[in-house]
Amino acid sequence: MDEAPGAKRWLPLEANPDVMNQFVQGLGLRDGTAFGDVYGFDDELLSMVPTPVLAVLFLYPLNSESEAAQLEEQERILTGQRVSNEVYFMKQTVGNACGTVGLLHAIGNNISQINLEEGSYFQKFFQSTAQMSPDERARFLESDTELEGAHCLAACGGDTAPPDSSDSVDLHFICFVCVEGGLYELDGRKSQPVYHGSSSPETVLKVKYCLSFLFYASLRRIMILIRCLVAGYCQGCAKLHFKESRLYQLQSHSSF
Repeated sequence: MDEAPGAKRWLPLEANPDVMNQFVQGLGLRDGTAFGDVYGFDDELLSMVPTPVLAVLFLYPLNSESEAAQLEEQERILTGQRVSNEVYFMKQTVGNACGTVGLLHAIGNNISQINLEEGSYFQKFFQSTAQMSPDERARFLESDTELEGAHCLAACGGDTAPPDSSDSVDLHFICFVCVEGGLYELDGRKSQPVYHGSSSPETVLKVKYCLSFLFYASLRRIMILIRCLVAGYCQGCAKLHFKESRLYQLQSHSSF
């Protein structure tokens, strides 16, 4: 993350669909689109996920392996890749704001497919930042006291008490979205979106990259990567009841 010494830091946001839903509904997301859990990537569990899937949020640990992989990927990005001009992307310069940045990426890339309340915070935010660069959007977020307050309330509304904003928490949210037929990884710590091939809202959870991301985590017993958030056109989909899975479900807080 591009966090300068002395930069602003927020409380970490809990990886909890109830928290996410209350957060985004308070900022203007109307009924009909919601966040819910995915407990596994096998066909039986995926068949229970409402479609189309508009966005996927992953929470994963920051460690030496993930940081080394990011550096390797950064070299690939710099050599050139396909990135649609329609992708809404912002950098992250506020510490512990990755959960909110992930939510903004999820909603900002689906404005035409979801309902936002007229005059709501989200409607004004995306209208104000539509023509900004990723760095300008980051600076806009830094000075946005309304969103900072809403984030703080959400961070305090989870099942567990949040750590102090100054504590080191080695977990990070990223977002995956489909834009113009392509799957993009949106991570505010990176310089730009990362293109991962063709996909669609109906097939995004079956894309090889998503599966390999999950497999990478399971090898290290990092079950928190199983806990991703899916937005779909199903009213109340956050209340879906999935069949029992042997995968652990962990309540954790994000970092960076």
